[in-house]
Amino acid sequence: MTRQIVVGVDGSAPACAAVRWAAADAGRRGLGLRLVHVCESWPHSEGIEYCAALEAAADRARARAAGIEVTTDLRTGNVVEELIGQSALADSLVLGRRGLGGFAGMLLGSVSNAVAGHAVGPVVVVRGPQEVEHGRVVVGYDGSEPAWAAMEYAVEQARSRRAELHVVTAWQVPVFSPYAIGYSNLVEEIVQEEPRAARALAEPWRTGNPDLVVTDEQPCDHPATALVRAAKTADLVVVGSRGLGGFASAVLGSVSHAVLHHADCPVAVVHPAARKET
Repeated sequence: MTRQIVVGVDGSAPACAAVRWAAADAGRRGLGLRLVHVCESWPHSEGIEYCAALEAAADRARARAAGIEVTTDLRTGNVVEELIGQSALADSLVLGRRGLGGFAGMLLGSVSNAVAGHAVGPVVVVRGPQEVEHGRVVVGYDGSEPAWAAMEYAVEQARSRRAELHVVTAWQVPVFSPYAIGYSNLVEEIVQEEPRAARALAEPWRTGNPDLVVTDEQPCDHPATALVRAAKTADLVVVGSRGLGGFASAVLGSVSHAVLHHADCPVAVVHPAARKET
């Protein structure tokens, strides 16, 4: 069966942007596309309207990427639960940053945030249409299990786009007590060693993917700040759902949550068990 990208559709402008993004991604990667609209309740009189909205979205998707297989699915139930369930069999789940209609609660921090935190596979949140393509995929990487999953997804995205893969590994100087003796020497050691250790994390991915241009940076900064800054010249930012080391606070609601809120480009949140056998 063809792997499918699932898109949450509700007729809002961000959802339309999500459909366009997902259609282009499906076309690049040879995947099917399934458009899903979830209603908390389904008044019979509105069924035709919902179906028409789905078909209009399907037409936009086919126009965006000719030749892809597009299907539609009109469902009733709890929006978050339905979308999380849909993610279990999907290659990825794509949502608009905000929504209306059947996704009345789709403000980032409610539906999008809940789905990004609990979905089985990668969740891509699209802010709006991108006017400029940079040819660059950014990934936050610290060597943790979620970061590995994020890196695998980022590699696939960069390869399908023929784009540069830019690896960001942020680090921070620990806070020492002002009464600590000799801490200045320790700080100096950290400042010298941390960038070297961070740089080494990207090397296996560079050598393991000789067909890709892999660049990296090791800023002394908060991970969220570094990734949001990198997003200004990226087509996609990929983060793990949680992290270690440089991403010590990267539970959804801290680093991932901050990047979802503030990045200028689409953001993919990837969970450790997200990469399925194909």
